[in-house]
Amino acid sequence: MMRNLLNKLIFIVLLSGTFIVQAKNNISGMRVWPSPESTRVVFDMSEKPDYKYFMLKNPLRLVVDLKNTSKAKQAFPEISDNHRLLKKIRYSTAKYKGSTRLVFELTEPVKPVIFSLAPAGPYKDRLVFDLYSKNKGASKQEKAVAKNRDISGDRDIVIAVVAGHGGEDPGSIGPSGVYEKTVTLQIAKRLASKINAEKGMKAVLPRTGDYYVKLNTRTERARKKNADFLISIHADAFRTPQPRGASVWVLSLRRANTEVGKWLENREQHSELLGGAADVLKDTQKEKYLAQALLDMSMDHSMKTGFEVADDLIGELKKVTKMHKKTPQAASFAVLKSPDIPSILVETGFISNPTEERLLQNKRHQEKLAAAIFTSVKNYFKQNPPDDSYYAKVKANKPKKHKVRSGESLSVLASRYGVSIKALKQANKLKSNTLFIGQDLTIPRG
Repeated sequence: MMRNLLNKLIFIVLLSGTFIVQAKNNISGMRVWPSPESTRVVFDMSEKPDYKYFMLKNPLRLVVDLKNTSKAKQAFPEISDNHRLLKKIRYSTAKYKGSTRLVFELTEPVKPVIFSLAPAGPYKDRLVFDLYSKNKGASKQEKAVAKNRDISGDRDIVIAVVAGHGGEDPGSIGPSGVYEKTVTLQIAKRLASKINAEKGMKAVLPRTGDYYVKLNTRTERARKKNADFLISIHADAFRTPQPRGASVWVLSLRRANTEVGKWLENREQHSELLGGAADVLKDTQKEKYLAQALLDMSMDHSMKTGFEVADDLIGELKKVTKMHKKTPQAASFAVLKSPDIPSILVETGFISNPTEERLLQNKRHQEKLAAAIFTSVKNYFKQNPPDDSYYAKVKANKPKKHKVRSGESLSVLASRYGVSIKALKQANKLKSNTLFIGQDLTIPRG
């Protein structure tokens, strides 16, 4: 009796072991995302992957062994010319039975960063390959921009325009399936085009295509380009389809106190997980090399500047779209936390609202939104130009205006502005010394 029971138990254990050996992880999907500095390849897996990899030369290859994994049913994606680092993905003979060997054929030396991601949002387990070029240098596009932006030694005001989401992270998805990442990039490019057409201003785009840029990498790229201001473009969303309208957000050093604000803060962290980063919201830690007093002063200036632009922008947006909030909103967004770059986040509308989803796809509406944002940024820097900028030179050479008030005379104004009475009369074509309250005068340069 005992022997029969023991034999049955042994049979069950052996049977279970057979199932374990035969159980396989599956590749259920593959995607390739190009970016200027790297190429990302993502494999959707049915379970957490167990993998090893190594590099080979002559020719250059990255070889990856996936343990206990079957080959994908679908073919490998075609590699376009945009993926300048990657020529082809193919299978090869695996070292171990039941495993799958992947070979990435490369066009130049790369630094591979490979990691697995746990399920998040619409995705299950994933294996991510980030291939970074070892050949550093300015891209052709960057060189062309640098060559074409020379204004007699007076520098451009640099505006970083950040298109939210991208690549693995679609952002919010509208009722008809429109991705936020698509809309934000379209609006960002329209805004950048307007900025670049303005003499004395230049736009930089941390994201120029359908790929993900980590939160703190966005501000790092803006800083490397010496950005004077950063604008993050998004399309709002909520649990229900009713909310609609644009809003403008500035940094708060506290958590948001509104339901929508909390929703957006949580969504930003979720976005970082979808994009494949493990360092959510740690960017401020990198600023500790600054003296605390200088850091506080810089942050105060950035927050003040951001609020002034946001307040003016709301007035401009009111002319072209419905507003969800009529005053600047505050939340603790990571993309706004850089103390040396004033910044705002613009929610251009609720993509979760069917009406606004259609609007946000409309090219004419996108142009109006971009024009409103551009006008506010331009207005601010015309009044507050950096000292070494072309805008500052224009402002210095532009005659000042003065409206005459009660008790003011030519002699009083001449003394105040450091000019002669004769110069004041000549600039305004005055035949006498008499002034009238409310009269507009041009003040010549002293």
